[in-house]
Amino acid sequence: MKRFPSIKKNKDFQITYKNGKSHATGALVMYIMENGLQYNRIGISCSKKVGNSVVRHTFARKMREIFRLNDHKVKKGIDIIVVIRFKANFCDYKQLDLQYNNLLDRHHILI
Repeated sequence: MKRFPSIKKNKDFQITYKNGKSHATGALVMYIMENGLQYNRIGISCSKKVGNSVVRHTFARKMREIFRLNDHKVKKGIDIIVVIRFKANFCDYKQLDLQYNNLLDRHHILI
């Protein structure tokens, strides 16, 4: 499986939370900030309120796949952090994909 750039350091998350812009839907919150690089990076945050580790990891895998499939539609040089809310438990993959694309559109970062 091909790896893609992700945000892993707590410092990078905190900078994006503090200086980035955010929009939310029922199941997702998206923070974005320009990163000055030639590619996009994604960070995924999922609290213990969402479920046990199996459930949280399942949502993280779904979000990584949604990011991978939609990355070509997004302007380059952006850090994207997706926070998964408890309401995601009631959404299937299509609904998560729709909400993710809705958030990209709200942030005006689609090509």
